[in-house]
Amino acid sequence: MSDRAEQALEKIAKHEQECAQRWGEALTELRNLRKVADAHAARWERLAWLVVASAATAVITLLMANIQ
Repeated sequence: MSDRAEQALEKIAKHEQECAQRWGEALTELRNLRKVADAHAARWERLAWLVVASAATAVITLLMANIQ
């Protein structure tokens, strides 16, 4: 009986090591994805400001043209 318990404990320890390694890999991947997502968001934010500025300029130009 003690032999089976020892084998079970060894399997559990091996499983925990494998899970810890996988979790470490997943955590690294999540950090990398976060960096990529932040860079992507920054690009979209710049594009959004460009669109807003262009639209505001167009509206102001139209208003100025209608005033004269």
